[in-house]
Amino acid sequence: MKLVFFNTCFSFNQAQGCTRYLPATIGMNRDIGDLPARIFSAQFYSAIGFGLSASKAFDQAKALVAMEAPGEEFIPVRYLQDGLNEESLILVRPPSI
Repeated sequence: MKLVFFNTCFSFNQAQGCTRYLPATIGMNRDIGDLPARIFSAQFYSAIGFGLSASKAFDQAKALVAMEAPGEEFIPVRYLQDGLNEESLILVRPPSI
């Protein structure tokens, strides 16, 4: 397992704690509305599915939340193990066309 995504309110402590055992985690630093949570997760997983790194997927998802629910984009937080090159964390490699 390379990434755990806690898409629940106030889950930043769990996310931060899991980086002892996992390369990367995502949590929420306070309460988040249902709509921004759905927007963030849908965009994040879509970007992962297209082969983007977890870092780029995270940034894209935050950007979409900023457009659709301004102010909520600061709620998702990413934690990485020390020394991890976040651009190298690619979870899906789509087949070439």
